[in-house]
Amino acid sequence: MKVYISGPMTGIENFNRPAFFTAADELRAAGHEPLNPAEIDLGTDADWHEYIRLDIRALTHADAIYLLDGWENSRGATLEKQLADAMQIPVFRKD
Repeated sequence: MKVYISGPMTGIENFNRPAFFTAADELRAAGHEPLNPAEIDLGTDADWHEYIRLDIRALTHADAIYLLDGWENSRGATLEKQLADAMQIPVFRKD
């Protein structure tokens, strides 16, 4: 199953990449294919809008979405969850 990882990045040290990569490792170990937005690097000139467009594109290919801690405080993650709900993509949370 392809699982999109969603969580806060902006304003967090190293864009919260360690949490995203840990989740990707856990998903892979469970037999899933993680879709990890922390792997996207558009360079220093890219803005939030450019990233969210790529993130949404990846989400449309997902069978499920996996929400990291703090997702509800993230503009991008809340948008991704709303889209997942609208597209009837199952939503899971890290416990």
